[in-house]
Amino acid sequence: MPLSTDSAPGGRAAAPYPETPAERDRWILERRGPRNPVDPSRPVGAFVEEERTERGEIEPVATVFLANRECPWRCLMCDLWKHTTEETVPRGSIPEQIRGALGRLLPVRRVKLYNAGSFFDPRAIPSGDLGEIAAALAACDRVIVESHPALVAGNARGFRDRLAGDLEVAMGLETVHPVALPLLNKRMRLDDFRRAADGLAADGIALRAFVLLGLPFVPSAEVVLWAVRSTDFAFDAGATAVSIIPTRAGNGALDDLAARGDFAPPSLGALERAAAEGIAAARGRVFADLWNLESLCRCVSCFPARAARLAAMNREQRVPPPVACARCGAAG
Repeated sequence: MPLSTDSAPGGRAAAPYPETPAERDRWILERRGPRNPVDPSRPVGAFVEEERTERGEIEPVATVFLANRECPWRCLMCDLWKHTTEETVPRGSIPEQIRGALGRLLPVRRVKLYNAGSFFDPRAIPSGDLGEIAAALAACDRVIVESHPALVAGNARGFRDRLAGDLEVAMGLETVHPVALPLLNKRMRLDDFRRAADGLAADGIALRAFVLLGLPFVPSAEVVLWAVRSTDFAFDAGATAVSIIPTRAGNGALDDLAARGDFAPPSLGALERAAAEGIAAARGRVFADLWNLESLCRCVSCFPARAARLAAMNREQRVPPPVACARCGAAG
């Protein structure tokens, strides 16, 4: 697939998107902006929200965004590096972050530990802290962590054995699009995802998947189609939940690709349709990611109602009637 070499922002000549992973690493890093200051003794953020569980109940779930070293992979679409450290955090920092966050939040029995990378990367989460982390989560019935598929084998089972409750691992599938997936620089094939999913199933560990909506090198008219196909693949691999995440500009690399016509952020309507199709298929829970949802807004008149509709879809796992809007037609 020929990649554009049009002008980049500011009028400079745009370097073509590279063909090899090492060259892509450099290309992506060259387009980055500055990091945000991160305190390794405090999480980047923490909040509680309601989520429908695998049992069909609605329960409060705490999400803690841990402060830690950046992920070793340089994925094209990632902007999580903005909230990471450049070095491994000191021993004890991660348990301190978890205890501090849970101490400030309402009591919960379910916790998501998301860390801008892989929980099983020892440079991000020191292995010597795992026992103390498990102790900090002793009151939890379920702990959800995220990981690149390459780091799951063996590591997930070892952490599960330390926990008082159940473990669930979230993995980024991203897409099954045959052109876009290799170009994301994730260094993952579909067989790698499926192999990691099979390993989790063999160890009795639940799986959820992240699917991206609106990726570079995928025609805008096809983004819903590929998000739905990717959701189906995740359920085929054994996922019990899929989160559909709109791909957003702002990491430098995607802005460069957007300027040359190789990327456009998805519309709110596309997210609504992808989530609705996934929920209607009734193969498992499908959640639309609502973070920074206003960035997809093209009509202030209907946005509040459409945001509320998506929140209701997440909570109830059913598809309400679409929102009618005299101003925009609620078409995207």
